[in-house]
Amino acid sequence: MNTRQIVLLEILFLANLAVFASLGVIALGEGWIQMPGALSHNNPDTVLIVVMRATESALPALTVSPTLLPTFALLPARTLIPTNTPTPVSLGRLPQPTSAPTANAQGVLLDIIGHPQSLPLSCESRSAADWAGYFGAAIDELEFFGRLPVSDNPDVGFAGDVNGKWGNIPPNAYGVHAGPVAALLQDYGLSAEARRDLTWDNLRAELDAGRPVMVWVTGHVSSGAAVEYVATDGQTVVVAPFEHTVIVVGYTTDSVSVLDGSRIYLRSLEKFLDSWAVLGNMAIVAGP
Repeated sequence: MNTRQIVLLEILFLANLAVFASLGVIALGEGWIQMPGALSHNNPDTVLIVVMRATESALPALTVSPTLLPTFALLPARTLIPTNTPTPVSLGRLPQPTSAPTANAQGVLLDIIGHPQSLPLSCESRSAADWAGYFGAAIDELEFFGRLPVSDNPDVGFAGDVNGKWGNIPPNAYGVHAGPVAALLQDYGLSAEARRDLTWDNLRAELDAGRPVMVWVTGHVSSGAAVEYVATDGQTVVVAPFEHTVIVVGYTTDSVSVLDGSRIYLRSLEKFLDSWAVLGNMAIVAGP
């Protein structure tokens, strides 16, 4: 299901940084550079993130990939986000590499820990548990899922078989929308509010305040289409194939960082807004 990736590299300080500017690089913070889509011809959603080292001696001798950037040595992928304290980091206040452009670098990135989801369609329970964990509440994903109500109306409860195939709409294997998830989080003692039609400015304000936001998107924050479904209770519900939840953990002026299970990756702001809009900008936010 994961057709997109973040490529994380460490590079030798060998290349003229004008190369980065020619490829549309923007500085994200001290030592961090983001290059959206620069290396992928087959997968435009690949994001390259590089970490600069001051001296060649800091890195072991490695084979250089001539198909990428000839002066760069590849290292194994590492965790992008530190996981020591849930403290928001303002990227715009960090020192920036003086040779790299700093335009569009203002933003926020929250320190949050994610985990892989346990069941094929338990993304809402996994996201809820990780979101709660950021605020200091320990919730077991499977316990949370077991306490969700069940209904063919996802606005009321979990619709379909959690072990079913991803990509269906109710009454087949699907998932659950924000209302029941927020209500159950409240039962665990958390201040959680289900929202629809949340604006990007509202979401960004939550991040500025140090609060991650759980959102409903399609795919792994990719394009999708809404469908109207009439549940057995007579309600017409907007659903979408490949309904999915992620946690928004950061942004710059033109990109959004999301926690999807155990992975953090970037999407362009345009792509994020398009995917989020399919289910009506549905979200769960924390109370003030």
